[in-house]
Amino acid sequence: MSFVRIGGVPHHVEVAGSGPVCVLSAGLGLAWFDWDAVVELLAPWRTVVRFDRPGAGLSGHARVAPTLVGEAERIARILDASGFGGRPATVVGHSLAGFHCEAFARLFPARTAGLVLLDSSVEERPRVRVPRGVRVGAARVCGAVLGGVGVPWAVGPALRRVAVRGDGASVGEVRRVYGASRVLRGSLLEYVTYGDAAVELASLRREFPFRGRLPVTVLAAYAGGSGRWLTRQRALAASLDATFRVAEPSGHLVMRDAAGGVAEAVLATS
Repeated sequence: MSFVRIGGVPHHVEVAGSGPVCVLSAGLGLAWFDWDAVVELLAPWRTVVRFDRPGAGLSGHARVAPTLVGEAERIARILDASGFGGRPATVVGHSLAGFHCEAFARLFPARTAGLVLLDSSVEERPRVRVPRGVRVGAARVCGAVLGGVGVPWAVGPALRRVAVRGDGASVGEVRRVYGASRVLRGSLLEYVTYGDAAVELASLRREFPFRGRLPVTVLAAYAGGSGRWLTRQRALAASLDATFRVAEPSGHLVMRDAAGGVAEAVLATS
């Protein structure tokens, strides 16, 4: 376990394995340990870098509200600080972090060996209605009030257990992360700026099209319910000229439900 300081914020980073580099970035509210099973499978073949964004896992407080370009640059700086700045990496993004990793691939093509999107967020017609400043301000107030009265410590770990059935994380890890007010505040900031990230990505897609043949894989989760989500994921894959795969059966936390499928997708892409 190690920490690197980026923008004045301590970032929790873990590196394992050897070989070509891949970096794992989890969705909103998740932590480094959600990748444990995937890292175990990849480490014999890849150098695996995973990290917690500000306000997530063990990283420090989120000092500013996130932007998409800022998150793409964060991945680059994590790789630099870990000693892998000169090596192209396969970027693997789950859910909201799919936006971040695609942005990295568009902004840093020379540093991108491949792109894997795990049940990535999809917004076909992104837009925001409420001004960003209002949303961010409300999230900060809400986080401060709830944190001040101890709500995260009282109910955060229990909510994590309810949301993640069969959670393999230890009780101590869950308490340490989800009992912290900084994690609630960081999650709220990412939640209220989700629409901004979607709008930014639409702009980046127009301004920075992929050059050449970048290996891209879209791995969609499917638990046997409605096929509408798979239709949207297939459309995302088609728009990126990507390989499309389905992890079945799997809920949204595909890295936990189908770690083998995730590892296969990463190895096949990079």
